[in-house]
Amino acid sequence: MSGGHDHGHGAATGDRRRLAVVLALTASVLVVQLVGALVSGSLALLADAAHAATDAAGLVIALIAATLAARPATSRRTWGYRRAEVLGATLQAAVLLAVGGYIAVEAFARLADPPEIASTAVLVFGGLGLAANLAGIAVLTRGGRGGSVNMRAALLEVVNDALGSVAVLVAAAVVALTGWLQADAVASLVIVALIVPRTIKLLRETVSVLLESTPPGLDLDAVRAHLLALPHVIGVHDLHASQITSGLPVLSAHVVVEDGCFHDGHAPQVLDQLQACLAEHFPVGIEHSTFQLETAAHSHHEPAAHH
Repeated sequence: MSGGHDHGHGAATGDRRRLAVVLALTASVLVVQLVGALVSGSLALLADAAHAATDAAGLVIALIAATLAARPATSRRTWGYRRAEVLGATLQAAVLLAVGGYIAVEAFARLADPPEIASTAVLVFGGLGLAANLAGIAVLTRGGRGGSVNMRAALLEVVNDALGSVAVLVAAAVVALTGWLQADAVASLVIVALIVPRTIKLLRETVSVLLESTPPGLDLDAVRAHLLALPHVIGVHDLHASQITSGLPVLSAHVVVEDGCFHDGHAPQVLDQLQACLAEHFPVGIEHSTFQLETAAHSHHEPAAHH
């Protein structure tokens, strides 16, 4: 017995359009910064180009994931491809961590033996990259900064790349004004510092969804206590809550009710009370709940009752 709701995909088309525009901008950044790194010899600009390449790959993943997420549910895939966005965001985060590690190793090597760089060229190419990044941020934040984990992952990458471009410009200015060549390697480490912490946070969030952990902000012990306090409810077991994807929590439970509920017509009312309880006491937004109502005798016939 469950409460069902249709899965709207109206925002998916807009997400795909924005991702496509930002992908084109990011690809432009990649070309500009790669050329600039080759011309100037700047590791920071090369690091930012590598970051842009990672962004481009991540945006391709995000675009594919957004397209798959918009596909309708079928009898074989009852949730459609809604979890594709989580898989895409997880892959994005993993690649970002790998790139961050490579940049850090190269930056430390250049701190000890910094090469000459053409600071003027770095300023020009870094400025062009920053302008494109800012345009990408504007596109992704149009209509609000919320959205799916997939869109937030894409925004995270573009914002980090923009901050990396700022670090590149500052390093180039320092080199031009003071001649301190190590500033380029320091800027590279700043880019790493921008990549890693937020990426780890994103990775933890997506892995939590994939492991079907309890949604953030939902206390299952409190849920159990509220359900047990309802009239005619005498037991709750096999209580589970997880997320199909970001913003789509689901909950299921076996609820033991008084035997008379199945004879005097109270069962449908109990079901309504269970779902109303979730909506009233737990603002996590659980729109998809499934409750199996059973008698005390039936619960003893199950192979195992899970906590």
